[in-house]
Amino acid sequence: MRVAFLVYGVLYVVIEVVGHQLAQVSWMEVTALDVATAVADAFLTVAVLVAVLVAVDVLGNRWHRHVQAARLEAARRAAEEWADPEPITVPSWRPAPLALPAGAPPVEAVRVENAYVREAWPDDAPAGGPRRLL
Repeated sequence: MRVAFLVYGVLYVVIEVVGHQLAQVSWMEVTALDVATAVADAFLTVAVLVAVLVAVDVLGNRWHRHVQAARLEAARRAAEEWADPEPITVPSWRPAPLALPAGAPPVEAVRVENAYVREAWPDDAPAGGPRRLL
């Protein structure tokens, strides 16, 4: 249905332009050259109008895509800000904890002499003597 209205509109514009140009020339003196000139001017007018409409449509689509991409980028940035928030610092109303008291002094180790604890080579062993465990 739209195509039919578009075709009728184009034909109407062509007929009006042709009629206007032929009316400027006296109807008695119309020649084939005047008719051809009027038809060529009418189609030129229609071509310019179609070019303007196509340019508006193309620029409108590009503008729409640009606005949509800008909104998508703004939404992505907003999502990034919410996805990784910075930690919130809260000052404490409590006093700082006290240091732990010093530990007890170390207890001297008690040395137990048995077969499992004694050294294999005592320090007082002779340097040149036999060094056998058994």
